[in-house]
Amino acid sequence: MTAGLTPLDTHESRVVLSNISWGTYESLLADLEDCSAPRLTYDRGSLEIENLSFKHELFNGAASLIVNVLAEEFDINSRGLGSTTFRREDLKRGFEPDSCFYFQNEPLIRDKDRLDLMVDPPPDLVVEIDIPSPSLDKFSIFAQLGVPEVWRYDGTALGIFHLEGGSYVERQLSGVLPVVTNTVLTDFLSESLTGSRLAWLRKVRGWAREQHQKD
Repeated sequence: MTAGLTPLDTHESRVVLSNISWGTYESLLADLEDCSAPRLTYDRGSLEIENLSFKHELFNGAASLIVNVLAEEFDINSRGLGSTTFRREDLKRGFEPDSCFYFQNEPLIRDKDRLDLMVDPPPDLVVEIDIPSPSLDKFSIFAQLGVPEVWRYDGTALGIFHLEGGSYVERQLSGVLPVVTNTVLTDFLSESLTGSRLAWLRKVRGWAREQHQKD
């Protein structure tokens, strides 16, 4: 096996290895099963290994809180699976999202302690904090594995992407959390790093209750 190593970002400690077999990827996943870092993404022989920055995780935590609060206030049953590894050997692709959630398909995975995407559905929502942008095209991986909706935040704006006809189309409205727009999510994330976290959470919850009352 010949591996090519390319440093990409000193802040994120990200590298890409080429010519990596599926077996090697599986072995790394097994060795790192109980570790929160590094994050692995695999795409047909290319393996991205990434240690996440402090700022990245601040935004990721805020995005997860937003989803959980909004789902609760909108009376939508949900289940977050964090950075669970999702992979398909037949497609030679695998990823570990920043955060992911099941909504419509939550009953199908509720009682399981391990997921197999040959049988089980992918998450209904994947959240990606792309600071900086990844080297591998994760959207093509998400599409191949059938993820219906992706939120991507680049540190400035959040985009909402729906899987349509095998590729992602950017939309203003979320499909999994009705009435939630990219503008609202962008504002909440940009405000999450300033001021009191409790005050920020109350603002998110208050906005959700206002929308719920309008219905």
